[in-house]
Formats: sequence, C-alpha cells, structure tokens
Amino acid sequence: MSDPNVVPEETSAAAPILETARELAKDANSALNGVADAVGLTEQVEKAPYAMIGAALGIGYVVGGGLFTPTTTRLLQLGMKLASIPQVRDRLLDVAEAAIDGVLANAKKK
Repeated sequence: MSDPNVVPEETSAAAPILETARELAKDANSALNGVADAVGLTEQVEKAPYAMIGAALGIGYVVGGGLFTPTTTRLLQLGMKLASIPQVRDRLLDVAEAAIDGVLANAKKK
C-alpha cells in the first residue's frame, strides 16, 4: 500500500515539465516582487496594513463583478447619506447659532 502523503518520484517524461513549471513560478514571483517594490507596496502595507486590506477587498469586489449589483447601489446610497451628515450638521449649527444670537440681541435691547 502506498502512503498518500508521499509524492511519487518524478518520471523521466514529467521532469522537464515540472522544472519548467518551477522556473515559471520563480519568474512570476520575482516579477510580482519587482512590481511591488516599484510601486512602494511593501512600505504601504507596513505603514497602514488595515487600509491596504480594505483596498484589496475593494479591488477584489470590483474585479469579482460586484460593481453593478444591488448591494453596491445600497452601499453607495448609504455612503452618500453618511457623507452628507457633516454638511447638514454644520448648516443646522449655523441656523441655531444665528437664532441664539438673535434672541440674545433682543434680550440685550430690553
């Protein structure tokens, strides 16, 4: 009986194919590392790992076809609402401040 965890010895026909696959994997890894170094990706990951995870999730979502889905529409609507909160709050505070200033001005006149 053969052990399933033991990798069989390379046959003479498969040896060149396996060697070519190993070289291709090494070349691909070197190319990816070169691109990461050129873009400064390694430094960005070290500086802000959670932001890079978020960016990776976003890129994966878009590449995976999630851009034109109902979920994306809901997320964009929620994002627009959340983005508008500071603007609405500032306007409400300006109106409240003007009202309080008016009340205080009337109180000083009396």
